[in-house]
Amino acid sequence: MAGLDLLFRARRVVTPAGERACGVGVRNGTIVAVEPPDTDLDAAEVVELGDDEVLLPGLVDSHVHVNDPGRAEWEGFATATRAAAAGGVTTIVDMPLNSLPPTVDTAALRVKREAAEGRVLVDVGLWGGAVPGNLRELRGLHDAGVFGFKCFLLHSGVEEFPHLEPDELADALREIRAFDALMIVHAEDPHVIDHAPAAHGASYRDFLRSRPRGAENLAIARVIELARTTGCRVHILHLSSSDALPMIRSARDDGVRITVETCPHYLTFTAEEIAEGATQFKCCPPIREEPNRESLWRGLADGTVDCVVSDHSPCTPELKRFDTGDFGAAWSGIASLQLGLPAVWTEARRRGHTLTDVARWMAEGPARVAGLSRKGRIAPGHQADFCVFAPDQVFTVDRDRLHHRNPVTPYHGRELTGVVRGTWLRGVRIDIDGPPQGRLLNRGEA
Repeated sequence: MAGLDLLFRARRVVTPAGERACGVGVRNGTIVAVEPPDTDLDAAEVVELGDDEVLLPGLVDSHVHVNDPGRAEWEGFATATRAAAAGGVTTIVDMPLNSLPPTVDTAALRVKREAAEGRVLVDVGLWGGAVPGNLRELRGLHDAGVFGFKCFLLHSGVEEFPHLEPDELADALREIRAFDALMIVHAEDPHVIDHAPAAHGASYRDFLRSRPRGAENLAIARVIELARTTGCRVHILHLSSSDALPMIRSARDDGVRITVETCPHYLTFTAEEIAEGATQFKCCPPIREEPNRESLWRGLADGTVDCVVSDHSPCTPELKRFDTGDFGAAWSGIASLQLGLPAVWTEARRRGHTLTDVARWMAEGPARVAGLSRKGRIAPGHQADFCVFAPDQVFTVDRDRLHHRNPVTPYHGRELTGVVRGTWLRGVRIDIDGPPQGRLLNRGEA
């Protein structure tokens, strides 16, 4: 095949059919050939991967809080997308809250796009928000290109993004079912949490008691039943309670259109290892016990969990309250956008999983959930987004060498396996110190 712009030759390429040696040809930003290694292919640029490197599809992270505009001191489009590119992530979808204004109407969507324009190193899509009182805004946001709508079932952590009560959620699901949009849900029940012990002090065990599994389980059950009665597509965000897996499987068997994600921190850490005052580990729902973690891994293995995404939710160091170590007062969120791939791979390989599995969970799965039909796979017709990964190289995480805005992460000092050596977007290598080459995406454009 002549006239290629770029050709990768690699002994190990992760394709939808599994890992194999092949040549991957690119023209005009699109993969046009995935051929056996001895196929005669010519290109203007040829990249020969080393024997210790694997060509993966560029990762898709559909759960990122960029916080820009309005709280750009927490994170911003330039720093977040630089961290993404350094971590092999070629597409992110940004959450509608923590930025000011929140993305709950088309005017706010314009403000968000203006803040991102010309500043992104990777492709960026945007979620809209479903909050009390904006029911009539949802169709306009959908028509303007958001990827779906996020809602909370309890306090979101910020006053400007209030949660939906059950009747409001039902109304929103009926509204967006009319145009077959997706509702993504932070599912914890506020009444269960209100009756749990309040979070306070430096004890992680006490914090864990304040966010019991039952809060997740009850909220997920409610979402399932509303999805069943309305016919709306729903997606459960950041699953931490493995107790919910059987009901999710049962709902799917009944035809409920439900997908679910989990996050690297739930697959890596355990409650037992979190020290007193280590508020860098605080997130909601929380990191739970070791048996729960292993059950989540089994849910990934059997396909109940569709994908793994970061829920990158950074803040300034002061908001983590390292001065007091108070889990009740600290901001809830984990910064990990750059580290998702090595974190998941480190744990996956210990359990006998392959890089084909990891690519399915972190590239193909999130792309499918978000409706990015031309991303997440190394296959003809897909966008030429790639990650060159050295799966056997070991490193120790140093928070000061990460690219997100504030040097806070629970992975600091942890030994991980797997290093990203290069990231390509639409056939062009990303220079994380160079000019932005990412695009703002509307739903259906990729």
